[in-house]
Amino acid sequence: MTKSRHIDALEKGEISFSRDRSDPRLKLEQYIAMQVKSKRTEQGLKITDVARIAGLSQGMVSKIENAQVSTSLDTLSRLCDAIGLPISQLFSNYDRPTGSAQMTKSGEGMEVVRRGTEKGHTYQLLNTQRGKKSSYEPFLITMDDASEVFPTFSHPGQEFIYILKGQILYRHGNQLYDMGPGDSLAFDAEVPHGPEELREVPLQLLSFILYDDR
Repeated sequence: MTKSRHIDALEKGEISFSRDRSDPRLKLEQYIAMQVKSKRTEQGLKITDVARIAGLSQGMVSKIENAQVSTSLDTLSRLCDAIGLPISQLFSNYDRPTGSAQMTKSGEGMEVVRRGTEKGHTYQLLNTQRGKKSSYEPFLITMDDASEVFPTFSHPGQEFIYILKGQILYRHGNQLYDMGPGDSLAFDAEVPHGPEELREVPLQLLSFILYDDR
C-alpha cells in the first residue's frame, strides 16, 4: 500500500492487524508502536506528557506503544500531533522490504585453506552467498613473508581485489600490475593470476570472487 492508501484504509477500518506469521514484515500495529515510541523518546517526552497533549488516557498511549491495541485514525492523528510526527511520515517506511544482510565482525571470519596457502599466507572467508543465478565469496587475505613463492591460480568466475595495506606486484595472464593501498583490480579468474612479488609486507587485500551459476 502507498501512504495515502494506508491512511484511507485506517479511516474506513479496512486494515486487519492479523498478518500471516510467515510474513517477515512487522504487523501494522507493531510498526506503529515502534515508530511512535521512537519519536516520543527522541522528543524527550514521557507517556504522561503525550497523553495530556493528545487528550488521551495514559493507558491508551501505553497500549499503542506496546502494540496491544488497534486504533482509529482520529486517535492516531492526535497522538502523532502530540509527538510531532506527521501522520503521512508515519507510514513512509512500512512497505520497505525487511533487510537480510549478513554481518561478520572483525576477526570472526572463518580461516580456510586454499591451494598455495603457506605459513604467513592466510585466507579468511568473510561470508558466502548463494543465489539462484550467482554466488560470491569474499576473502580477507594476509601475506607477511616477502620471500614466499606463490603459485598461479585459475578458477571459474570473476574476481575483484582491493589492496588495504602493503605493496604487491600482481600478475594476470602476461600483464603485471604494481599495486598499493587503495588500488583495485577486476579480472576474469579463469586467466592464470596471483602475486608475483611482495614489495612491502605485511600485505592485506580483499578478494571478491563472483561465480555465475546460470
